[in-house]
Amino acid sequence: MPSSAYLLVSHGSRDPRPQVAIDRLASLIQKKIQAPVGTATLECALVPLCEQIWQFSQRVDAPLKIVPLFLLPGVHVTADVPQQVELAQQQLGASPIALSPYLGAHPRLKQLLSKHLVPADAHILLSHGSRRSGANLPVEALAADLNALPAYWSVAPNLETRLQELSHRGCQTIAILPYFLFAGGITDAIAQTIAQLAVRYPHLYLTLADPLSANDELADLIIDLMTIG
Repeated sequence: MPSSAYLLVSHGSRDPRPQVAIDRLASLIQKKIQAPVGTATLECALVPLCEQIWQFSQRVDAPLKIVPLFLLPGVHVTADVPQQVELAQQQLGASPIALSPYLGAHPRLKQLLSKHLVPADAHILLSHGSRRSGANLPVEALAADLNALPAYWSVAPNLETRLQELSHRGCQTIAILPYFLFAGGITDAIAQTIAQLAVRYPHLYLTLADPLSANDELADLIIDLMTIG
């Protein structure tokens, strides 16, 4: 690894669990690469991301690379994070800030997700979804690679729509794979929704896998991402 410092940037949440997981992930990565690794959030922070980047830069003495921990190329990846990085760059002057590709762009993410699949008549890959044109295409491609149907939490087609489609095809056991990094408020809501759907569709046997979590495999994938760009 080059002599750099790395800042993992996530969305941010009022639920403390995602931040606990990201801090653990940063610790795992730092031990593996023996380089400074920090965390910052786009939202739900006391100061804007550009200020968090500047503060981190003052604590490290190395070139800085920003690593966006986002799964979709939505507005956060295409506009918000780059804009905040540019503002931070203006504060830092001559010290360049590099921006790595977003996590969801890594081709090995499919292999990591496939380990969460369980035997079933059909599989659904459930993503948050984006209203930005074309942003959900990577989810559709990933679902196709996993032999699953894509569904979305915030846009159509939603989970119930997909369950109805699969039920009409004669599927009885359906495994749902959440395309989320860590447990939090949304994954709790997904679990509650699935419990309600199980009552509504008693002829279906629904299982919900765990989201991706802070582990060595995800840390290794992010380290690989850091070398790109």
